[in-house]
Amino acid sequence: MNKPVRILLAGAALALWATFPAIAQIWPTKPVKIIAPASAGGTADTLGRLAAQKLSESFKQPFVVENRTGAAGAIGSDLVAKSAPDGYTLGVSGAAFHVIGPALARLPYDPLKDFSHIALFGGPPAVFAVNPSLPAKDLKEFIALAKAKPGAITYGTAGNGSQGHLVAELLRQISGIDIQHVPYRGASGAVADMIAGHLASVSTTLSTASGQIKAGKARALALTSASRLADYPDVPTFKELGYPELVATVWFGLSGPAGMPADIVRRLNAEVRRAMQAPDVRERIRPEGIEPGDLDPQGFTAFIAAELTRWTPVVKASGAKAD
Repeated sequence: MNKPVRILLAGAALALWATFPAIAQIWPTKPVKIIAPASAGGTADTLGRLAAQKLSESFKQPFVVENRTGAAGAIGSDLVAKSAPDGYTLGVSGAAFHVIGPALARLPYDPLKDFSHIALFGGPPAVFAVNPSLPAKDLKEFIALAKAKPGAITYGTAGNGSQGHLVAELLRQISGIDIQHVPYRGASGAVADMIAGHLASVSTTLSTASGQIKAGKARALALTSASRLADYPDVPTFKELGYPELVATVWFGLSGPAGMPADIVRRLNAEVRRAMQAPDVRERIRPEGIEPGDLDPQGFTAFIAAELTRWTPVVKASGAKAD
């Protein structure tokens, strides 16, 4: 390449970068797509749609959620990672897509390098619950029963490598109990079988089991929330029972492709944080035990990095494999 051509290309690149601040100031000038890598009706979809509604109001442009399922969220997440970093394609990020998935298998994206992580929505805690007929009224009695009958007590989860599986696996490692994992394709089947007496217990998101707990068809032994929840005042946390390692949520957030203009990321972060604190949003997510996130982009990125460090060894020790 001769010198005049190099100078011309360099000048064009500088001109393009110089327009980014201006682009960020007028963005968005058309609808913004938010890809939810999960089915409609789930927590990822619900939080994405709550945020989309508030962002549409704030930015005076439609923010439209598009469900792109498959490969445990990897298909939709990869689509976000490979989109143009212009702020018009965003995605719902989450523990399953950006922490557990990469620990289970090699994915076509790097959970940190290939994304601009924007804001944390929050997420429900996990709950460990048992069939009321099980002779264990609390977690201490459950652990004693499991130690007295090694390998005899079953617990169901949403599947290998699910957050419920990892919570139970970590409890098993810490307490030294031997309980038998029964993975399902979705937590609702596990909860149904536990209610029917085919399983002794389940480890799943609170939002999945809340109806059965309130109906008295399941006994909640402990939650992974940091403190007790107002809607479940009688359910202790793992932390207060002596297991501080088991403070965790099945979290979700908003992310985009790597290289997004910093000003767009900052503006989105501010609006998402404000949206999640809105009274109507808090009222909608409160019954599921979801506490809104409140991290800046740097804090959210650091949070994901810490989650990878925390859960990857647990995934490896569990022996879980990608389905």
